[in-house]
Amino acid sequence: MSRIGNMPITVPSGVDVTLGDTEIKVKGPKGNMVGPLPSVITAKVEDGKLVLLRPDDKKETRAQHGLARALANNMVIGVTEGFNKALEIEGVGYRAELKGKKLHLTLGFSHPVVMDIPKGLSVVMDGTTSLKIEGVDKQAVGQFSADIRKLRPPEPYKGKGIRYKGEHIRRKVGKTGAA
Repeated sequence: MSRIGNMPITVPSGVDVTLGDTEIKVKGPKGNMVGPLPSVITAKVEDGKLVLLRPDDKKETRAQHGLARALANNMVIGVTEGFNKALEIEGVGYRAELKGKKLHLTLGFSHPVVMDIPKGLSVVMDGTTSLKIEGVDKQAVGQFSADIRKLRPPEPYKGKGIRYKGEHIRRKVGKTGAA
């Protein structure tokens, strides 16, 4: 029995869910999203709840059931509340700057790194060393923040680099002087 797949998704007021044969369309105050619906899973909206059903208890069908429910739930949350990830930049001379739809990062390389902000996402700067990525698509927000972090991951000796807000980096002691 799928614990995730069997839970109904509460559709808040102001959110419109349209079901197709192979896709789910969700429209809300923050935007629109279209997501896939596996062919073995059927969906229906009844009294303000989106319910996903599966025809049998095969392992593959159960996996698709839980996945489809999680993706649909993320779409509903995305169009109502949205998703965000906060990043912190730490290091001498490390900073970020927003110029139009481009993010300019100075990370100790011989050149500044320029990244295009994907469509549907927005970046909010709080100073030069703190930024927040916001959007309705959970996967896109997470992927863009991971791409930024990958440019200069935090190192364990001084803690320099880009980290998620609240992320704990285990520090190493380093070398000791000759006795």
